[in-house]
Order: sequence, then C-alpha cells, then structure tokens
Amino acid sequence: MSFADLQLIAPILDALNEEGYTSPTPIQQQAIPVVLQGKDLLGCAQTGTGKTAAFAIPILQLLYQHKQAAGSIRALILTPTRELAIQIDESFAAYGRNTGLKHAVIFGGVSQQKQVEAIRKGVDILIATPGRLLDLIAQRIITLRHLEFFILDEADRMLDMGFIHDVKKVITQLPAKRQTLFFSATMPPEIAKLANTILTAPVKVEVAPVSSTAEKVAQCVYMVEKKDKAALLQYVLKDKSIDRVLVFTRTKHGADRVAKQLNKHNIKADAIHGDKSQNARQRALTNFKSGDLRVLVATDIAARGIDVEELSYVINYELPNVPETYVHRIGRTGRAGWSGKALSFCDFEEREYLRDINKLTAQSIPVITEHPYLSAGAPPTVPVPQHMTAPKSNTPARKEGKRNGPNPRRKWKGHGNKTNKPS
Repeated sequence: MSFADLQLIAPILDALNEEGYTSPTPIQQQAIPVVLQGKDLLGCAQTGTGKTAAFAIPILQLLYQHKQAAGSIRALILTPTRELAIQIDESFAAYGRNTGLKHAVIFGGVSQQKQVEAIRKGVDILIATPGRLLDLIAQRIITLRHLEFFILDEADRMLDMGFIHDVKKVITQLPAKRQTLFFSATMPPEIAKLANTILTAPVKVEVAPVSSTAEKVAQCVYMVEKKDKAALLQYVLKDKSIDRVLVFTRTKHGADRVAKQLNKHNIKADAIHGDKSQNARQRALTNFKSGDLRVLVATDIAARGIDVEELSYVINYELPNVPETYVHRIGRTGRAGWSGKALSFCDFEEREYLRDINKLTAQSIPVITEHPYLSAGAPPTVPVPQHMTAPKSNTPARKEGKRNGPNPRRKWKGHGNKTNKPS
C-alpha cells in the first residue's frame, strides 16, 4: 500500500514524497481512513510506530479542505512532555508545508512570551502540554470555543506523570461537537474510563508494541565520557566490516560536528537534518545508499522516511531522551532478512535515558567494557553476546583518567553477515 491509496490530497502527498515517505505504517493504514471519515478514534500504539503521522496527516487534510481565515484554534494536540510536543510540531511542519496552515507549540519551563506572540498571530493547530495550556486559558490568551479536532496523545503517560486532572480540566473547555482521537500505549482502568467518557462510537485501531522491534536487533552499549565520544566512534569504525552505518545525534549542530570530525579522519561522512536543503539531504542519502558514503549522521526528524536496504549498523552517538525513539532508531536496521546491530554511546548524563530504554524494551542492554574510553563508575555489566563483542586491543582499557590508544590491527569479528530470510 502507498500513501496515494489512502485518498490523500496532492499538497500532502507532495510533502510526504519530499520527506522520503512512500509506504504508510500499519497504524497509518488503519487510522488515516477512519479520521478522514470524521469518526472518533481509539488508538492503542506507542511512539515510534508512526502514530504522529497517523493523526497529523488526516487532520491537515480535513483542515485544508475546509479552510477558514486563521485566527481560531481548530485542532488541539495535548501531549505530556515538551520533547514530544516539539516532535509533533515538527511533524506538522513537515507534512503541512504545502497547506498554508499555521501551527504553534506551547509548553512550560520557558518564558511564555514567544508562545503568546505566535498564538496572537493566529494558528489553526496548537500542540500543547496541559499545564501551560491551562495557564494561557486562565489568562484568556487561548480560547477553544471553535475547536473541531481534539487529539489526546500518550494518555497513559499523562496518568503516570500526574497530569490526568489537568487533562480533565482541559476537556471541560472543549465544545461538545468535535472529533476526538485518543492514543494510549496501555489501557489502565482510569484511562479506559476517560476514553469511554470523551469518545463517541469510536473505531479502535491497535498495533504491535514498539518494544518488539528491539528483539530483532542485537544491541550493546559503551559507557563513555561525553568528551571521548568522538574518539570512541573513530575507534569503533576501525572495524572495516562496518561498511555502512547510520549514526544518530539529538541536534542538528551535533550531526554537523560528528560528520566534520569523521571526514577530518578520512572517514567519508555527511549529515542530514532540517536545516539542510532537500537537494542536499537527497544527495547525501543517494551517496549513502550507493556506498559512496560510509557514514550518514542524522537527527531523528531528518531520518524519518529513510529506508536503506542491507543496513546492518546503527550507532546512537547520543541516546534519545524519549525511549520509544531508541526503538524507532534501531528499527532502521535488521530489515529484509539482514542481521541488525545497534551500538549506543552512553555518558553519565544519559544513564537515566538508558534506564528508560531498558524498561521499555524489557531488557538490560549488554555493556561493552573492553575499549580504551570506558568511563569511570560505569555500571555493572551483563553478559555480552559473542557476536557483539568489542574490537580487541593489545592495550588495556583506560583507568583513572589515563588513555591508551587502540590497536587498529585487531579486527571486530563476525559482522555484516546476512541471515536467512524467513520462508
């Protein structure tokens, strides 16, 4: 199935094509037609399944087909965290770039001035966290009287984080006549009760848990100080069997910096992110797919839609602060019968992210200790699978701040082998 089969309009199809998307994910296949028919939706899915596009694409289409003068908020997406709010806003920007629809994102923990300025200019779509939204409603900066679409995202996380009462307060501000989309990875009793209260004859869609993706990819983590990550990456890439690798960073600046450092050491690399032109991104991707480029460094948003056959390696240069994003990243490898391997670099500040990832994937990712940049105070290790052992060095790992250079002659064995495709 292609996106064209979902009866999407040209401005959105063009935007999806520019992003490199051709085939909808299972939840997109199920949810988009339901939303376009004007029905309420109950979606059981986690971040990383394509859930955001499953609601953003049809909402953009419905708003575009019934355009009004900008001014009133017509669609509200309520999400628990700043990080998710920003990601959703970026998705609306990408998919709606040809529609002329205006969107804004608001969240707490920062000055409200710029957020208020954006709202006062008029927006069609508002992405918000509950606390900041209620603040601006109380100040009469925001009214939801003309709302047509309400999307509650990550409802179970709202409950876990203690936001459910704020969510209920927001719901009291909504018009009774609206279309509601309700997403939750799990359905505890209080969430099920809330869904039953605010949905009218909903269609339920459900996809397999995103954590199951992690079971198909061999994983390991390197505990390393932040300042040593660049050297560790170069060390790992001394293994020539890693012939093509997708490296993830959290920021655009970080992606550029990593690519520049690798090229400086004669490792062919390029970066793709939102600040690069479509032509530059496409050129980098083409070179990567053809094998002319060994390393492609990407941010999470820019990597969406990337589908590279026979990609055996993903490296998380920086761990994501949203655990589902980790699973989405490593899902880029291990496709079409190829064995996938994911390596992650974890500094002290990222250990909290690693704990969240282990919790989500219901595992303890094996820790590689045999490398020259092992950080002090690294946590106890768990057994490392034989096929994920570290590159060997004739010099001992660094201790008490002393660094010993790696021996490039020793190879990391057992990589790049294709597994049999399932019959």
